Amino acid sequence: MCDTLVALGNSTKDKSVIFGKNSDRPQNEVQLITYVRNMRYTKGSDVKCTYISIPQVSETYATYLSQPWWMWGAEMGANEYGVVIGNEAVFSHEPIRSEGLLGMDLLRLGLERGKTAKQALEIIIDLLEKYGQGGGCSYEDPSWSYHNSFIITDPKEAFVLETADEWWVVEEVRNVRSISNGLSIRGKGDLRRKGIIQHAINKGYCKDDEEFDFAATFSGSYISENPSPHSRGGKSTILLKSNIGEITPNLMMEFLREHQAGICMHGGFESTGSQVSHLKKNLEFSVHWFTGSTLPCISIYKPYTFPVNNQKCEMPGPYSQINKEWFWSKHKSHIRAFNSWGDTTKREEYIPNLRISEQKLICQVEKLFKNESSMKKEEFLTKMRIINEKAWDYSLKNINL
Repeated sequence: MCDTLVALGNSTKDKSVIFGKNSDRPQNEVQLITYVRNMRYTKGSDVKCTYISIPQVSETYATYLSQPWWMWGAEMGANEYGVVIGNEAVFSHEPIRSEGLLGMDLLRLGLERGKTAKQALEIIIDLLEKYGQGGGCSYEDPSWSYHNSFIITDPKEAFVLETADEWWVVEEVRNVRSISNGLSIRGKGDLRRKGIIQHAINKGYCKDDEEFDFAATFSGSYISENPSPHSRGGKSTILLKSNIGEITPNLMMEFLREHQAGICMHGGFESTGSQVSHLKKNLEFSVHWFTGSTLPCISIYKPYTFPVNNQKCEMPGPYSQINKEWFWSKHKSHIRAFNSWGDTTKREEYIPNLRISEQKLICQVEKLFKNESSMKKEEFLTKMRIINEKAWDYSLKNINL
């Protein structure tokens, strides 16, 4: 259960692309900020994904991931070329395979191999058709599995890719877009897998070409033209559309902290990681903000840039066991006493300190952007690494009160 949002440059305050995602997973599942360095491989090499191995490419790109500890793939991330991807669990008429690539594997593969959003989109589609998607999506409950939808973006454009097993449809984003946990592309989309309409007719999902409407046809559900503001998908759409022209990274963080519809999710399923990416036209000045902790409402977003030099992150997973010394684990233990909605006193005392610290970081980054035209790349990177270090200092101090 997740929410992924994007606003293109025609809808943001500074004309950049802004992406956001909350990863909603089982509440005790650790999610780490990890870094995969760029690599070259010999011909004939394989890559072991979560459940299956596939041929490796000759070169992969440096990538930040927000990664559940036990899997090879990731819930969201960004690469050195400014490609950013988030995925969602979706369900359809199509059967779910017991083995294949997880949607999270496809996401990481798209980031490691794609230099643009369009290229990453094509890579994910090709891998989906060759190897299929499938396998358990939870460490604690391997029976939980699903198909996937994705928002794939870069500093110029964005796409929504929705799947039902090996079948897929693509929508090009025009201004703002969000996806939650249901198929949402109406009609035939902008691109679709060859044969998908005939497949739907053969299966009895629709009568003919005219009746084909991907979201309704493959989900078998009535889909309103005006989603409820009480649903996460409806609320995220309203937040985006009502703020066109004013969307900033800071505002996107606030969208991801929304509680009335449950975009910031608490309970057995929880928003265990969150990311906001600020994709600048001058790619060298792009910034990716990750919480590296559960519940964005009681976390600090920490800024990252490429290359990684001295910015705090873990080695990429999968890991064989949870480390209690990981920040995610320590933060989870610290907030356990006040993350319930039943007792708000401690949380109301805690949150203002977080927001003050986070606003200091945001202001420092915005100050750098004001000097973007005259600032050299190395100067920007040096100052961003200092801000990253401060973000971690603030976060650690707030769990060691």
